[in-house]
Amino acid sequence: MLSIPDALAAQRRTAAAKADAARRTLPYLVQAMLGGAFIGVAVVLMLSAAGPLRAAGSPWAPLVQGLVFGVALTLVVTAGGELATSNMMTLTQGAAGAAVGWGRAAGTLALSFVGNLLGGFTFAVMVHLSGVVAPGTPAGAMLAGLLEHKAHATTGQLFWRAVLCNMLVCLAIWAGARLTSEGARLAVVFWCLLAFITSGFEHVVANMTTFALGLIGGLPETSWVELGRNLLVVGVGNVVGGAVLVGLAYVVAGRTAPDPVPLRERAADTERVPSSAGAGPALV
Repeated sequence: MLSIPDALAAQRRTAAAKADAARRTLPYLVQAMLGGAFIGVAVVLMLSAAGPLRAAGSPWAPLVQGLVFGVALTLVVTAGGELATSNMMTLTQGAAGAAVGWGRAAGTLALSFVGNLLGGFTFAVMVHLSGVVAPGTPAGAMLAGLLEHKAHATTGQLFWRAVLCNMLVCLAIWAGARLTSEGARLAVVFWCLLAFITSGFEHVVANMTTFALGLIGGLPETSWVELGRNLLVVGVGNVVGGAVLVGLAYVVAGRTAPDPVPLRERAADTERVPSSAGAGPALV
């Protein structure tokens, strides 16, 4: 496992690589669209798996939702996709470490957000045409219920649910940056996503597909105005949770934590770390 300072160094390199990749707008946008679609896969899986349980009044429905949603970040990490929510942490750590300018970090984050939105809506169109979440199906009923629940939530509730959500998502990516085992990374992803979905927290990229399905399907529980409110409030909350409470918190922790290993020995140990140690986080 990498130390906090070494993990921060890896995150700075990842942030710089992301900012450089964003200079090639179309390839980066496509990668971000894939990231948005991968999250959409998890949304539809969650509706399909937990919808029948909710229809039957089962108390196990929230746990099942959390158990299956891990496919989202697993696909982003292993297949390769850009995700705005994890970029909120990584790009902040890169900018705080002077690996990338704050302006370029913000531009890269904005481009990944737009790509996620396009990918979520594109995937939602395909799902709508398939009919798997149509009104009258358990998945469709659960979708309508989720959208109604989000519409009735206050702005403050949405904000704090979003803060808590991206704390967990970014903790999964941060822990993955420290771990050198692919299996361990995927296990952390599973547990963190189980926690945020089962708890009912708010993820702005997941909401893109959720609202897109409602809008395309003509569900009365949603509207373009409600989509805008949700993306704004949940997006800001995700920034606070990911960029501040995880990203900057570990920047501070990395500067103040004492390092008992002499600098020369630590440098030698870092050189012996396999080159794949930082590969996972670079994908999200």
